[in-house]
Amino acid sequence: MDWSTLLAQATINGLIVGLLYLLMAVGFTLVFGVMRMVNFAHGEFYMLGAFGAYFLTTQAGLSFLPAVALTFALAVAGGAVLEWGVLKPFRRDELNGMIATIGLAMILQNVALMFFGPDPLSMPAVAQGTARLGKVVIPLSRIYVVVFALLALALLYGFLKFSRPGRALRAVVEDFEIAAIQGIRSRIYYPLGFGLGVGLAAVAGALMAPLFSVSPFVGATPLLKAFIVVILGGLGSIPGAAVAGLALGLAESYGSLMFESSTADMLIFAIVIVMLVVRPKGLLGRGEA
Repeated sequence: MDWSTLLAQATINGLIVGLLYLLMAVGFTLVFGVMRMVNFAHGEFYMLGAFGAYFLTTQAGLSFLPAVALTFALAVAGGAVLEWGVLKPFRRDELNGMIATIGLAMILQNVALMFFGPDPLSMPAVAQGTARLGKVVIPLSRIYVVVFALLALALLYGFLKFSRPGRALRAVVEDFEIAAIQGIRSRIYYPLGFGLGVGLAAVAGALMAPLFSVSPFVGATPLLKAFIVVILGGLGSIPGAAVAGLALGLAESYGSLMFESSTADMLIFAIVIVMLVVRPKGLLGRGEA
Protein backbone atom coordinates (compact mmCIF):
# COMPACT_ATOMS: atom_id res chain seq x y z
CA MET A 1 0.00 0.00 0.00
CA ASP A 2 1.54 3.33 -1.07
CA TRP A 3 1.88 6.39 1.14
CA SER A 4 -0.95 8.32 -0.52
CA THR A 5 -3.37 5.47 0.23
CA LEU A 6 -2.10 5.16 3.80
CA LEU A 7 -2.51 8.91 4.27
CA ALA A 8 -6.06 8.82 2.89
CA GLN A 9 -6.93 5.88 5.14
CA ALA A 10 -5.49 7.71 8.14
CA THR A 11 -7.52 10.80 7.25
CA ILE A 12 -10.78 8.82 7.13
CA ASN A 13 -10.00 7.07 10.42
CA GLY A 14 -9.00 10.36 12.05
CA LEU A 15 -12.21 12.11 11.01
CA ILE A 16 -14.31 9.24 12.39
CA VAL A 17 -12.55 9.31 15.77
CA GLY A 18 -12.60 13.12 15.71
CA LEU A 19 -16.39 13.11 15.39
CA LEU A 20 -16.68 11.07 18.59
CA TYR A 21 -14.26 13.44 20.34
CA LEU A 22 -16.36 16.32 19.00
CA LEU A 23 -19.56 14.94 20.54
CA MET A 24 -17.78 14.48 23.87
CA ALA A 25 -16.19 17.93 23.80
CA VAL A 26 -19.34 19.81 22.77
CA GLY A 27 -21.22 18.18 25.66
CA PHE A 28 -18.38 19.03 28.04
CA THR A 29 -18.38 22.63 26.78
CA LEU A 30 -22.15 22.94 27.18
CA VAL A 31 -21.96 21.88 30.82
CA PHE A 32 -19.11 24.27 31.54
CA GLY A 33 -20.73 27.12 29.63
CA VAL A 34 -24.04 26.86 31.50
CA MET A 35 -22.89 25.86 34.99
CA ARG A 36 -19.23 27.00 35.01
CA MET A 37 -18.45 23.49 36.24
CA VAL A 38 -15.72 21.14 35.03
CA ASN A 39 -17.62 17.86 34.83
CA PHE A 40 -15.22 15.05 35.78
CA ALA A 41 -18.11 12.57 35.51
CA HIS A 42 -18.41 13.23 31.76
CA GLY A 43 -16.48 10.06 30.91
CA GLU A 44 -18.81 7.97 33.05
CA PHE A 45 -21.81 9.17 31.05
CA TYR A 46 -19.90 8.11 27.94
CA MET A 47 -19.47 4.70 29.56
CA LEU A 48 -23.16 4.49 30.51
CA GLY A 49 -24.12 5.40 26.95
CA ALA A 50 -21.99 2.53 25.66
CA PHE A 51 -23.64 0.09 28.07
CA GLY A 52 -27.07 1.50 27.18
CA ALA A 53 -26.55 0.84 23.46
CA TYR A 54 -25.11 -2.59 24.20
CA PHE A 55 -28.02 -3.81 26.30
CA LEU A 56 -30.73 -2.17 24.19
CA THR A 57 -29.44 -3.91 21.06
CA THR A 58 -28.37 -7.28 22.50
CA GLN A 59 -31.02 -7.74 25.22
CA ALA A 60 -33.99 -5.57 24.24
CA GLY A 61 -33.67 -6.35 20.54
CA LEU A 62 -33.73 -2.76 19.29
CA SER A 63 -31.95 -1.80 16.09
CA PHE A 64 -28.97 0.50 16.45
CA LEU A 65 -30.49 3.90 15.62
CA PRO A 66 -33.49 3.56 18.01
CA ALA A 67 -31.07 2.27 20.67
CA VAL A 68 -28.86 5.36 20.29
CA ALA A 69 -31.89 7.69 20.33
CA LEU A 70 -33.32 6.04 23.46
CA THR A 71 -29.89 6.13 25.14
CA PHE A 72 -29.69 9.86 24.44
CA ALA A 73 -33.21 10.51 25.78
CA LEU A 74 -32.55 8.55 28.97
CA ALA A 75 -29.20 10.31 29.49
CA VAL A 76 -30.74 13.78 29.03
CA ALA A 77 -33.56 12.99 31.45
CA GLY A 78 -31.24 11.34 33.96
CA GLY A 79 -28.71 14.16 33.70
CA ALA A 80 -31.37 16.82 34.26
CA VAL A 81 -32.70 15.00 37.34
CA LEU A 82 -29.16 14.49 38.64
CA GLU A 83 -28.32 18.17 38.18
CA TRP A 84 -31.49 19.28 39.97
CA GLY A 85 -31.24 16.76 42.79
CA VAL A 86 -27.49 16.53 43.41
CA LEU A 87 -25.49 19.27 41.66
CA LYS A 88 -27.83 22.21 42.18
CA PRO A 89 -25.86 23.61 45.17
CA PHE A 90 -22.70 23.71 43.03
CA ARG A 91 -23.99 25.81 40.12
CA ARG A 92 -21.29 28.28 39.01
CA ASP A 93 -19.06 27.07 41.88
CA GLU A 94 -16.07 25.78 39.94
CA LEU A 95 -13.97 24.30 42.75
CA ASN A 96 -16.69 22.60 44.80
CA GLY A 97 -18.52 21.57 41.63
CA MET A 98 -15.36 19.93 40.30
CA ILE A 99 -14.92 18.00 43.56
CA ALA A 100 -18.58 16.94 43.50
CA THR A 101 -18.29 15.59 39.94
CA ILE A 102 -15.12 13.66 40.87
CA GLY A 103 -17.13 11.95 43.60
CA LEU A 104 -20.01 11.37 41.18
CA ALA A 105 -17.62 9.80 38.66
CA MET A 106 -16.31 7.35 41.27
CA ILE A 107 -19.85 6.43 42.31
CA LEU A 108 -21.04 5.84 38.72
CA GLN A 109 -17.98 3.80 37.82
CA ASN A 110 -18.28 1.56 40.87
CA VAL A 111 -22.03 1.10 40.38
CA ALA A 112 -21.32 0.03 36.79
CA LEU A 113 -18.62 -2.33 38.06
CA MET A 114 -21.09 -3.91 40.50
CA PHE A 115 -23.82 -4.38 37.90
CA PHE A 116 -21.83 -5.21 34.76
CA GLY A 117 -18.57 -6.67 36.07
CA PRO A 118 -15.01 -5.78 35.05
CA ASP A 119 -14.78 -7.85 31.86
CA PRO A 120 -15.05 -6.03 28.50
CA LEU A 121 -18.14 -6.80 26.43
CA SER A 122 -18.22 -6.90 22.64
CA MET A 123 -21.20 -5.52 20.75
CA PRO A 124 -22.05 -6.87 17.28
CA ALA A 125 -21.13 -4.64 14.36
CA VAL A 126 -23.84 -2.26 13.15
CA ALA A 127 -23.40 -3.50 9.57
CA GLN A 128 -21.30 -6.11 7.81
CA GLY A 129 -19.03 -5.51 4.84
CA THR A 130 -16.91 -2.67 3.58
CA ALA A 131 -17.10 0.22 1.14
CA ARG A 132 -14.30 1.45 -1.11
CA LEU A 133 -13.32 5.01 -1.89
CA GLY A 134 -10.61 4.45 -4.49
CA LYS A 135 -8.05 2.32 -2.68
CA VAL A 136 -9.35 3.30 0.76
CA VAL A 137 -11.38 0.63 2.56
CA ILE A 138 -14.03 1.78 5.04
CA PRO A 139 -16.04 -0.70 7.17
CA LEU A 140 -19.76 -0.09 6.78
CA SER A 141 -20.16 -0.06 10.56
CA ARG A 142 -17.91 3.02 10.69
CA ILE A 143 -19.93 4.73 7.96
CA TYR A 144 -23.05 4.20 10.08
CA VAL A 145 -21.26 5.75 13.06
CA VAL A 146 -20.29 8.80 10.95
CA VAL A 147 -23.84 9.25 9.67
CA PHE A 148 -25.37 9.00 13.15
CA ALA A 149 -22.77 11.34 14.65
CA LEU A 150 -23.42 13.94 11.95
CA LEU A 151 -27.17 13.53 12.47
CA ALA A 152 -26.78 14.13 16.23
CA LEU A 153 -24.67 17.24 15.60
CA ALA A 154 -27.14 18.54 13.00
CA LEU A 155 -30.06 18.09 15.40
CA LEU A 156 -28.11 19.84 18.16
CA TYR A 157 -27.27 22.72 15.81
CA GLY A 158 -30.91 23.04 14.77
CA PHE A 159 -32.05 23.03 18.40
CA LEU A 160 -29.52 25.65 19.50
CA LYS A 161 -29.99 27.83 16.42
CA PHE A 162 -33.73 27.83 15.77
CA SER A 163 -35.65 26.76 18.88
CA ARG A 164 -36.52 29.22 21.63
CA PRO A 165 -35.07 27.06 24.45
CA GLY A 166 -31.95 26.52 22.35
CA ARG A 167 -31.41 30.23 21.78
CA ALA A 168 -31.95 30.90 25.48
CA LEU A 169 -29.43 28.20 26.33
CA ARG A 170 -26.90 29.77 23.95
CA ALA A 171 -27.47 33.13 25.62
CA VAL A 172 -26.75 31.64 29.03
CA VAL A 173 -23.57 30.02 27.67
CA GLU A 174 -22.43 33.25 25.98
CA ASP A 175 -23.02 35.60 28.92
CA PHE A 176 -24.87 34.58 32.06
CA GLU A 177 -25.39 38.12 33.38
CA ILE A 178 -26.73 39.60 30.13
CA ALA A 179 -29.04 36.60 29.73
CA ALA A 180 -30.44 37.26 33.21
CA ILE A 181 -30.93 40.96 32.37
CA GLN A 182 -32.89 39.92 29.27
CA GLY A 183 -35.29 37.96 31.49
CA ILE A 184 -34.00 34.45 30.78
CA ARG A 185 -34.59 32.36 33.90
CA SER A 186 -31.26 30.59 33.98
CA ARG A 187 -32.32 28.17 36.72
CA ILE A 188 -34.52 26.44 34.13
CA TYR A 189 -31.59 25.99 31.77
CA TYR A 190 -29.13 24.49 34.25
CA PRO A 191 -30.80 21.03 34.16
CA LEU A 192 -31.37 21.34 30.40
CA GLY A 193 -27.75 22.30 29.70
CA PHE A 194 -26.35 19.57 31.95
CA GLY A 195 -28.76 16.99 30.51
CA LEU A 196 -27.88 17.87 26.92
CA GLY A 197 -24.17 17.85 27.72
CA VAL A 198 -24.14 14.40 29.30
CA GLY A 199 -26.59 13.20 26.63
CA LEU A 200 -24.01 14.01 23.95
CA ALA A 201 -21.40 12.08 25.93
CA ALA A 202 -23.80 9.12 26.09
CA VAL A 203 -24.36 9.30 22.32
CA ALA A 204 -20.59 9.26 21.76
CA GLY A 205 -20.36 6.16 23.97
CA ALA A 206 -23.27 4.49 22.19
CA LEU A 207 -21.65 5.13 18.81
CA MET A 208 -18.35 3.82 20.12
CA ALA A 209 -19.82 0.56 21.41
CA PRO A 210 -19.83 -1.34 18.08
CA LEU A 211 -16.27 -0.22 17.28
CA PHE A 212 -14.52 -1.01 20.57
CA SER A 213 -15.20 -3.04 23.71
CA VAL A 214 -17.50 -1.85 26.51
CA SER A 215 -16.44 -1.85 30.17
CA PRO A 216 -16.88 0.28 33.32
CA PHE A 217 -13.44 1.81 32.69
CA VAL A 218 -13.99 2.85 29.09
CA GLY A 219 -14.76 6.50 29.88
CA ALA A 220 -11.33 7.54 31.19
CA THR A 221 -9.61 8.05 27.84
CA PRO A 222 -12.52 9.92 26.17
CA LEU A 223 -12.68 12.26 29.20
CA LEU A 224 -8.98 13.02 28.81
CA LYS A 225 -9.45 13.65 25.08
CA ALA A 226 -12.42 15.92 25.81
CA PHE A 227 -10.16 17.96 28.12
CA ILE A 228 -7.55 18.24 25.36
CA VAL A 229 -10.18 19.33 22.84
CA VAL A 230 -11.67 22.06 25.03
CA ILE A 231 -8.18 23.34 25.89
CA LEU A 232 -7.20 23.51 22.23
CA GLY A 233 -10.54 24.94 21.11
CA GLY A 234 -11.04 27.32 24.01
CA LEU A 235 -12.95 26.61 27.20
CA GLY A 236 -16.60 27.46 26.66
CA SER A 237 -16.34 27.76 22.85
CA ILE A 238 -18.53 25.29 20.94
CA PRO A 239 -17.07 26.22 17.50
CA GLY A 240 -13.60 25.86 19.02
CA ALA A 241 -14.50 22.39 20.30
CA ALA A 242 -15.68 21.44 16.80
CA VAL A 243 -12.42 22.50 15.17
CA ALA A 244 -10.20 21.02 17.88
CA GLY A 245 -12.10 17.70 18.03
CA LEU A 246 -11.57 16.98 14.35
CA ALA A 247 -7.99 18.26 14.52
CA LEU A 248 -7.20 15.95 17.45
CA GLY A 249 -8.66 12.93 15.65
CA LEU A 250 -6.55 13.67 12.57
CA ALA A 251 -3.41 14.35 14.64
CA GLU A 252 -3.80 11.02 16.46
CA SER A 253 -4.36 9.13 13.22
CA TYR A 254 -1.41 10.71 11.42
CA GLY A 255 0.78 10.33 14.51
CA SER A 256 -0.03 6.62 14.81
CA LEU A 257 0.81 6.21 11.12
CA MET A 258 4.27 7.73 11.48
CA PHE A 259 5.20 6.91 15.09
CA GLU A 260 4.46 4.45 17.86
CA SER A 261 1.23 5.21 19.74
CA SER A 262 3.12 6.30 22.88
CA THR A 263 5.24 8.72 20.84
CA ALA A 264 2.14 10.08 19.09
CA ASP A 265 0.46 10.70 22.47
CA MET A 266 3.58 12.46 23.74
CA LEU A 267 3.60 14.76 20.71
CA ILE A 268 -0.08 15.61 21.17
CA PHE A 269 0.48 16.60 24.80
CA ALA A 270 3.47 18.66 23.70
CA ILE A 271 1.17 20.51 21.28
CA VAL A 272 -1.28 21.15 24.12
CA ILE A 273 1.48 22.61 26.30
CA VAL A 274 2.67 24.86 23.46
CA MET A 275 -0.92 26.00 22.88
CA LEU A 276 -1.30 26.90 26.56
CA VAL A 277 1.87 28.99 26.36
CA VAL A 278 1.21 30.67 23.00
CA ARG A 279 -2.57 31.03 23.15
CA PRO A 280 -3.92 30.33 26.65
CA LYS A 281 -7.54 31.00 25.60
CA GLY A 282 -7.39 28.34 22.87
CA LEU A 283 -8.14 28.66 19.17
CA LEU A 284 -11.54 30.31 19.55
CA GLY A 285 -11.72 30.88 23.30
CA ARG A 286 -13.29 33.98 24.79
CA GLY A 287 -11.51 33.92 28.13
CA GLU A 288 -13.39 34.47 31.35
CA ALA A 289 -17.10 35.19 31.04
